[in-house]
Amino acid sequence: MAAFLGEFIVELVELVILAGIAIGAIFCGKKLRDRKDAKRADQPQQETK
Repeated sequence: MAAFLGEFIVELVELVILAGIAIGAIFCGKKLRDRKDAKRADQPQQETK
């Protein structure tokens, strides 16, 4: 029973770490995309033919 609880805690810690990395990546990607969109909005639009 102790081995099961020990392994469960290890897996739970890994889950928390991976979830934190995923959430951080989502926020970082959103921030970079917002910055790119703002930069594009400041530039004059070019017409394509």
